[in-house]
Amino acid sequence: MQRNVTPPRFEWQQKVESCGMSYHTIDGEVYWDETAHYSFTAAEIDELEAATKELQEICIEAAGHVISEKLYDKLRIPPLAIPLIERSWENDEPSILGRFDLVYDGHSPPRMLEYNADTPTALLEASVTQWFWLKDRFPEADQFNSIHEKLIEGWKGLKNSIDGALYFSCVKDAAEDLGNLEYLRDTAHQAGLATEQFFIEDIGFDSLGSRYVDSTDKIINSMFKLYPWEWLVSEFFGRYLEQSGIILIEPAWKMILSNKAILPILWELNPRHPNLLEASFDPGHFRDNFVSKPFLSREGSNISVHRNGLVTEYDGSYTGQGTVYQELADMPCFDGNYPVIGSWVIDGEPAGIGIREDLSRVTTNASRFVPHLFQ
Repeated sequence: MQRNVTPPRFEWQQKVESCGMSYHTIDGEVYWDETAHYSFTAAEIDELEAATKELQEICIEAAGHVISEKLYDKLRIPPLAIPLIERSWENDEPSILGRFDLVYDGHSPPRMLEYNADTPTALLEASVTQWFWLKDRFPEADQFNSIHEKLIEGWKGLKNSIDGALYFSCVKDAAEDLGNLEYLRDTAHQAGLATEQFFIEDIGFDSLGSRYVDSTDKIINSMFKLYPWEWLVSEFFGRYLEQSGIILIEPAWKMILSNKAILPILWELNPRHPNLLEASFDPGHFRDNFVSKPFLSREGSNISVHRNGLVTEYDGSYTGQGTVYQELADMPCFDGNYPVIGSWVIDGEPAGIGIREDLSRVTTNASRFVPHLFQ
């Protein structure tokens, strides 16, 4: 694994925009960064793929354990959500995607920082944008990236379980979310599904029929939502999710795996697993060199890094909830940059990676996406 400095393509902004990525620059700072790339050997890619497959398997086992043992209180899952979780698990409601965040240096085994199992983003850049970068700059090289093809095959597998159009929804005024959503909708369209795009804020509820509806009063039977489950169940209309019978992707059981409280449970079920970092609910478990994380947070918000007696805190709005404590990962540093590998699971299988790097040990909203290749 190496970090290589490379000049960006001429008019790179137009090139990535032609792939549908309008958010290459965020708040005046470059997000898509092709001034560098990471290169791997084929053996390293094989190791990342095998670790992703293993982590997916033990995470599914852990979700089943939480449900069978009814450990919902440990994850502070609200009572309203429990029937939704159990129904979606028992009915094997479809899951399309998830993303593991891994720390890896090419020498030690890949280790899981967390699982973005509910609303993962950075999909368009991992699937399409970096693929066209590769074809332009290094056409003789390869890339761990079958995301696009596996998405289409995954959607094809859902044809018989989708009644009517599959709605795709996110919040308004979120360019990154909309870019990911439109890409996902395009792959579903390529798979032959009828689709509609609709913003979360515009969804209505028919109280007489107990069904969710769009602006023309058409019933929404199924929806892919780029909107967190914990927000959905806390809203007024969330109380009607179970009786409406709506099928949501990702399914409600993903609430278990997107919750960082799964990290200590994974460690308890798989102690000293080479692809896990030690984790605990006990604030006194580690004396030093650990990270404290809220059960539910995104982009590094409200994380505290305890390292060599010093504490670095990251601000955020995810307060007033449970906390987990995780072993501080020994992150590789390349020219002052700390990379985190986002390893994608599509339709239950490893499908490719995207890399985000930062000048700090914590990936935040300002972290850059950097492409990769392997020989």
